[in-house]
Amino acid sequence: MLASMQPDELRGAMDRLGYATQSSLAQAIGVDRSTVSLWLEGRIGVPRPVAKLVRLLLVHESTTGRVAP
Repeated sequence: MLASMQPDELRGAMDRLGYATQSSLAQAIGVDRSTVSLWLEGRIGVPRPVAKLVRLLLVHESTTGRVAP
């Protein structure tokens, strides 16, 4: 099972996927912006399903060269 994502990994994924703001990532994955902020600050952990989703988006981006809508 994949471990939850650390804040620096999430930040790197956001950069690679082109999500320049917390709001843009939040909208893309269906959470509130304040939740993304808490993850990036390390105040709460990124849930495993969200970490898997972000990692799958990275795989998709690396194989197709674009982010899924």
